[in-house]
Amino acid sequence: MKTFITTIALFISLLSFAQETTHTLKVTVPNATSDKGEMVFALNTKETFMVAAPVQSAAIKIEDGVATVTFENVAPGEYAIIVLHDLNGNQRMDFKDGMPAENYNVSGGQMSFGPPVFGDAKFTLKEDTEMTIRL
Repeated sequence: MKTFITTIALFISLLSFAQETTHTLKVTVPNATSDKGEMVFALNTKETFMVAAPVQSAAIKIEDGVATVTFENVAPGEYAIIVLHDLNGNQRMDFKDGMPAENYNVSGGQMSFGPPVFGDAKFTLKEDTEMTIRL
């Protein structure tokens, strides 16, 4: 009986190790130009970046020029975040004369001419993390 209980306890502990650990990712944009509209956050993998639905997304109210989102249960790995100040609440980037009409940025903060590139925006999530992205 003692062996049976020990075996069951070992099995349960192995199951808990087999489950993948997830993390929390908190992202803050501290410099919105106004509280109008909302801040849209998109958490992407290389496979979803700029081509498919993000892994997680959220539209957050801006208060005093600041918007913060917390993504929970994020598996360890490489990600990139796209942030858009969606002034009119249509959940997409608007353009004027071929140029973005709303402020945006990506994790890593390296913006160049043309669309964002995953390689410039990527980061590795290994633990609970907080980051700031400025527009």
